[in-house]
Amino acid sequence: MRCGLVEIRPGGDQAIEHGADTLKTLRDKIDTSKMKAPSFLMVLTGSGGYGYRREDGVCIVPVGCLRD
Repeated sequence: MRCGLVEIRPGGDQAIEHGADTLKTLRDKIDTSKMKAPSFLMVLTGSGGYGYRREDGVCIVPVGCLRD
């Protein structure tokens, strides 16, 4: 079984940065001897026109990208 970590944030650079930091902290607390590491880290935002992957690997995805 594979899983990912998702944090929902309203948008804006500061909120996105905080969400990414929270996800990375949580990822580092997972005991990978008992379960697999997450396949991806994603901050789901309420605004924005396109998704992208940051240099640290965290995906930033506006909720509008999830429709249809």
